[in-house]
Amino acid sequence: MRFNCADTSELLEGMRQAKQTIGRAGLIVLPTDTVYGIGADAFSAFAVNALLEAKGRGRQSPPPVLIPSLDTMRALSDNPPEVAFKLAEKFWPGALTMILRAQGSLSWDLGETKGTVALRIPNNQVTLALLKEVGPLAVSSANLTGQAAATTIDEAQEYFGSKVGVYLDGGTSASSKPSTILDLTEPGFVKVVRIGVLTVAQIKKVVGADAEVVTE
Repeated sequence: MRFNCADTSELLEGMRQAKQTIGRAGLIVLPTDTVYGIGADAFSAFAVNALLEAKGRGRQSPPPVLIPSLDTMRALSDNPPEVAFKLAEKFWPGALTMILRAQGSLSWDLGETKGTVALRIPNNQVTLALLKEVGPLAVSSANLTGQAAATTIDEAQEYFGSKVGVYLDGGTSASSKPSTILDLTEPGFVKVVRIGVLTVAQIKKVVGADAEVVTE
């Protein structure tokens, strides 16, 4: 099912169907402030596995988790460093994904995370509203492994077809670049894992003397 988020009635029905699909451990495609994402209930191992299979990825590539608020970051991560809050204040909601130590008490299985979790608050009102309703979603870029990420709902449908239950059409993506990924799991360091929308210069400006920014 495909829903046009620019149409109020379609958006309401699309959100209802998306919530039901997530509750049944199904997959949805949703807009973000970067490229489209394919999402699933982060706390359903079955759903996360279905997401990875749909993309053609293994458990060694766990999906990031989209969240609605800083409170959720505090709940899902284990003692995040102060620099994480500085970066969040500047860039969230937005195109920044931060890898943090995961809260050990969490009952989820995102794959081979090595005790970490990659978190992001996206700057998209439709997706933020959905996150506030259903909670954290495991979301990876909407593409098959090795292919370009979808920037339109048509491209996403070509990739996944009937494997996805609900497609939320938010129009053409504002950016074809993905989020920038930072690893903050080593004290005193901010490791740039992937350069996306945000540049290294932008990151360094916010981090300042709080940590050393290193690139792979």
